[in-house]
Amino acid sequence: MSNFNIAVLDGDGIGPEVIAEAIKVLDVIGEKFNHRFNYTYAPVGAVAIDQTGNPLPDETLQLCKQSDALLFGAIGHPRFDNDPSAKVRPEQGLLKLRKELGLYANLRPVAGYDELVDLSPLRPERIRGVDMLIVRELTGGIYFGEKGRKDDGNTAYDTCTYTRLEIERIVRMGFNEARARRGKLTLVDKANVMETSRLWREITRELAKENEDVELNFMFVDNAAMQLILNPAQFDVIVTSNMFGDILSDASSVLAGSLGLLPSSSVGSTVGMFEPIHGSWPEGAGQDRANPVAAILSAGMMLDHLELREEANALRMAVNRTLAQGVGTEDLRPTEQLGTRAFGDRIAAAV
Repeated sequence: MSNFNIAVLDGDGIGPEVIAEAIKVLDVIGEKFNHRFNYTYAPVGAVAIDQTGNPLPDETLQLCKQSDALLFGAIGHPRFDNDPSAKVRPEQGLLKLRKELGLYANLRPVAGYDELVDLSPLRPERIRGVDMLIVRELTGGIYFGEKGRKDDGNTAYDTCTYTRLEIERIVRMGFNEARARRGKLTLVDKANVMETSRLWREITRELAKENEDVELNFMFVDNAAMQLILNPAQFDVIVTSNMFGDILSDASSVLAGSLGLLPSSSVGSTVGMFEPIHGSWPEGAGQDRANPVAAILSAGMMLDHLELREEANALRMAVNRTLAQGVGTEDLRPTEQLGTRAFGDRIAAAV
């Protein structure tokens, strides 16, 4: 029996509920394939601020560094969102976690389900065939650059800086991911305006000479936002900077019809972090209404990261079979509506 130590940061709002269902499914996977997943819980985000005053306590960070992988729920609370003067915020914990663990790449797969095509805000013919991966740089750019206000308080600034190392490693990952899929990579930038984007494009052209088996094209970010609506099926792998990736990945998330369906991983070091893309939805917390599929599929991405490929495929097949039966939480408008726990039970049984 193989053992894996998993740090569980279930976080705020609906995070603990959806992560509980992911763990439920992982335990069935463990029984089926003779693995043991050892879970250690630690606070992060608003709940950590309430307990310790720190959105990422030192003990939480140390646990993550000592674990094989990290399952993350959700982060955030309206009392911080609605207070622009707050000096300590839940999201600061997430940014620090990414930086401390060296998680420089966020991978978000976006795919449609034939059974759920009517949930998308786009017409069915624009959704069919959508299967893309967005590779977002995660620890550089404007979110981590120098920021502040001038002395009079009426002028603010945020600085966008990228180094060759930061760009090269994420673009190489983009080429590798494209090679393992359909062989097409799109760099999204704003090279007609931004100097950082011109460096991205310059380095990507250099790396293309080492990756001639991958088709490369370039697209300005404003056009990319439009193309995600007009013709999303054209994309295979998108690689882009931190802020552009943040915006485009959230925009693409609605293509599938529900935020509750889409997983993500943040990787770069030996410890990967796996989390649903949805927020903490505090208004729905404790009501057994949240869709656990994104958290469960994030656990599937964790299995891939741990090189448990057969196990990951078994998990994804169980999700697909369950959705095909027309069951789900309220956001999926299913023929048989289930609560969070009962939906998790169905998927676990399907494994």
